[in-house]
Amino acid sequence: MTMLHVDLCVIGAGSGGLSTAAVAVQMGASVALVEAGKMGGDCLNYGCVPSKSLLAAARRAQDMREAEQFGLSAMEVSVDFSKVMAHVHGVIQTLSANDSVERFTKLGVQVIQKPGTFKDSRTLLAGDTIIKARRFVIATGSSPAIPPIPGLEKVPFYTNETIFDVIKKPEHLIVIGGGPIGCELAQAFLLLGARVTLLEAFNILPRDEEDLVGVLREELIKNGLTLHERVKITQVNQREGQIDIVFEKEGQQQIVTGSDLLVATGRQANIQGLNLEAAGVRYSKKGIDVNASLRTSNKYIYAIGDVVGPYQFTHMANYHAGIVIKNILFRWPAKVNYYAVPWVTYTGPELAHVGLSSREALKQFPDARVLTWDFTENDRAQAEHRTRGKIKVVTTARGKILGVSLLGPHAGELLLPWILAVQDKKHIRTMTDVIVPYPTLSEISKRVAGEFYTSLLFSNRIRKLVRFLRIFG
Repeated sequence: MTMLHVDLCVIGAGSGGLSTAAVAVQMGASVALVEAGKMGGDCLNYGCVPSKSLLAAARRAQDMREAEQFGLSAMEVSVDFSKVMAHVHGVIQTLSANDSVERFTKLGVQVIQKPGTFKDSRTLLAGDTIIKARRFVIATGSSPAIPPIPGLEKVPFYTNETIFDVIKKPEHLIVIGGGPIGCELAQAFLLLGARVTLLEAFNILPRDEEDLVGVLREELIKNGLTLHERVKITQVNQREGQIDIVFEKEGQQQIVTGSDLLVATGRQANIQGLNLEAAGVRYSKKGIDVNASLRTSNKYIYAIGDVVGPYQFTHMANYHAGIVIKNILFRWPAKVNYYAVPWVTYTGPELAHVGLSSREALKQFPDARVLTWDFTENDRAQAEHRTRGKIKVVTTARGKILGVSLLGPHAGELLLPWILAVQDKKHIRTMTDVIVPYPTLSEISKRVAGEFYTSLLFSNRIRKLVRFLRIFG
C-alpha cells in the first residue's frame, strides 16, 4: 500500500471536481484527484456536450428542410446516422484534452484512477493508495434514476449514458420522461428522421412557465412528436424484437410499440461505495447533506455538484467549486446563494429561466407585474423566420426584477443580462436605459422592459402634461 498526504483530495473528475482540483493546485495546494470512470464526468461524456452536439446536427437537418422560406430549394435530408454520431464523439474527443489525466498531471495534481472509499473520517482508500488529506471534496455527480416499472428490467433500454453509442437510427424511439433530457433527445431524434413517442407521468418541463411550455409543446408536436402526458406506465414487454409499453391515460389502457426505448426519468446522487458511514457523513436518497458552505456533517469533508443538488447543472457544480475553494484555502466563510440560478432546455426553440416564476412571484408579491413581448415583434427574428416564442418578465409593483423566462432562438444566450439583473436585484429601468444594437434578438429585452412604463407614458395624465408644456413655446 502507498501512503499519500495532501492538502486536498477531490473525489470525482466531473466538472465540479475538475474545477476544484485545477484551481486548488494552481493556488499552491497539494491535490489528489480520485476518479474510477471517465475524466470529464457526465457532462463531457454523456450529457451536455454530446446532447448539444446531436441537437446541432438535428437543427442543420431542419434548416435544410425549411430552406424554401428563404427562396432556396428545400430538399429531403439524407441522414447517415453513423456519421452523425461520429460528429458527436469527435466533439467529445476534442474537448476531452482539457479534462485529461495528462493535463491535470502536468498541473501537479496526483490523479488516481480507482474508486474511492472512506476508511474513517480522515482517510480514503483508492486502489492500493491510502490518502490522508487536510480536506476532502466529494464531487461524484449523479447517474440516471431508473423507475420501478414492471418488466423494465427485462427489456433493453438506453439512458443518457448509453444513447450516444447508437450508430443506427432508431425506427421508432420511445422516450419515458419529459424533463429537459427527454425533450431535447426526443426532438433531436425526430429532426434526424426517427419516429418518436414521448410518455410523461405529469406534464413536460414542469419547472418552467406553463404558457411557454405550451408553445414548445406545440412545436414538438409540429415536428412530429407523439406526446402522451399524465400517463401511468403499468408494464413493459419485449415481443419479436419490439418493445411494448402499456400505459393508462384518462382511465383508458393504451399500448405503444417501438423499436428502441430511452429512459430519461431524472437523476440520482452517486454515493454508492463511498462508505459515508465510516466518514461520519450524513446523506439521504436525495444526496449528501450539506450546509450553506457545502460542508458535510464531517467538518473536514465538503460535497458539491449533483451529489448534493438541489440543482443538477454543470454550471452549478462549477459555482459550488468556487464556494469550497474559498472555504478550504482561504477560510473565507462563503455560502451558496440560489437566488439567481439559471437553467436552459436546449430544444428548438430554447427555453431559459432565472429567478422566480410568475406563479412564485405572485404568491410572494400579490401586486407583482408580469411583462411579455413576442419574438414576432423582433425584426431580427422576422428576418431569420425564427419568431416562435416570447420573453416573460416578473417584477414587483415598483419595478424590481424578480424573474425572467425566455422561449425563443438563442434564449440561453439572451438570458445573461437578466441573470445579472436578478442577482443584483436591479430595477427594470436597467434594461430601458441601455442602447441596444439594431437589429438584434437582444432588443426583445429592452422592448419588454419598456412595457413596464407603457401605461404611464401613454396615459391621459401624460397627454395633459405635454399639452400644458406647449404653452411655454
